[in-house]
Amino acid sequence: MALAYVMLTNVTAIMFKNLGMDNGRAAEYASYLILAYTIKPLFAPFVEMYRTKKFFVLWTQVILAAGFGCVALAMSLPGYMAIMVTLFVLLSFIGATQDIAADGVYVTSLDSRSQSLYCGIQSLSWNVGPIVASGGLVYLSGWLHTNTFHHDAGTFGPAWIDSWRIIFFIVAGVTLAMAAWHLKTMPDGAKAENAPSSVADAWFILKDSFVTFFQKRDVWLMIGFGFLFRLSIGLLEKIGPFFMVDPVAKGGLGLSNEQLGLFYGTYGLVAVLIGSLLGGMFVAKRGLKPTLFLLCCAVNIPNATFLLMAYYQPTDVFVISAGVAIEKFFYGFGSVGFMIYLMQQLAPGKYTTTHYAFGTGLMGLCMMVTGLVSGHLQQLLGYVNYFWFVMAATIPSFLVTWFAPFHHKEG
Repeated sequence: MALAYVMLTNVTAIMFKNLGMDNGRAAEYASYLILAYTIKPLFAPFVEMYRTKKFFVLWTQVILAAGFGCVALAMSLPGYMAIMVTLFVLLSFIGATQDIAADGVYVTSLDSRSQSLYCGIQSLSWNVGPIVASGGLVYLSGWLHTNTFHHDAGTFGPAWIDSWRIIFFIVAGVTLAMAAWHLKTMPDGAKAENAPSSVADAWFILKDSFVTFFQKRDVWLMIGFGFLFRLSIGLLEKIGPFFMVDPVAKGGLGLSNEQLGLFYGTYGLVAVLIGSLLGGMFVAKRGLKPTLFLLCCAVNIPNATFLLMAYYQPTDVFVISAGVAIEKFFYGFGSVGFMIYLMQQLAPGKYTTTHYAFGTGLMGLCMMVTGLVSGHLQQLLGYVNYFWFVMAATIPSFLVTWFAPFHHKEG
């Protein structure tokens, strides 16, 4: 699940930047690809109706593999960018369908005790995806660009096609290999108890889930929390890597793709994993309600590390990697509060799973909207002023956290 998602919504932004797009368009194009993952609750009931969940997982993986292979081949064609973006849009809907089916296999193949037992492994496995994609594959793209094709690492443009073509062939091969493995080992997955038996049933369930969602007490405060809690993170998601690789003369740090993959995609993501583990332990010990505002502080205040790096433009790799690791550690530590709040306060009710998906959809919508405007704002403001703007954007997060309602007792 994670490999396709991260390749489509994060790594594509770096590739667009390498190929010579300005920050505004690179962030905007990659952010559009989040849409399918944001609206996947709308077509989830229809996946329940046909065949088995394993069937959908396998065929979406095969289509994804073929699609990524087609992206690699398209790079040699005239007007490759339009073809490539079109393929990415189609693949985002296939990837979102894979998410629905894969989650369904997990939920329906295991009893509640086994789900809890393997939840940590599932989370860890998902986070391997960003380490492989944002870390390893971005690193490899830079290494191939300079060592195999002997191009200048600091010059963005069509010369980067050579290395990125190989990256997409690798992703296609890995995805196809996973499909072959899952064909052998994956259980079929059972139908959910309330699975629709017809299109009419599916529409009724979808409509009823919306109606009951908006009947929840203080639902608009919870919607505000779901959308705004990670507002500043959405503004940083695409611009952080751009800041790392942009030349010093443009206000960036002038890192290579290898360094970006190592610092941002590996050290940073390891810091997220450690922070998430410790954050979960912190909430388990103290409870969510008394700690939620502290968790919001943890997510938002360390964003100041980017502001400091934009001011001083450090060249010491230890300082840069430490700055990234600090921001990512506290992001991981604080973000557990967001997910637990959705599970315990927003989701409970008749359609718990669907309403939880609505909550994560709000998060996805925030990432998409902020991504669409972030590159254009950065170009307008410059890096220093933009990171000041990011710090100002933490204020709505603090407000919605302070007023977030708690109507259900913590389990």
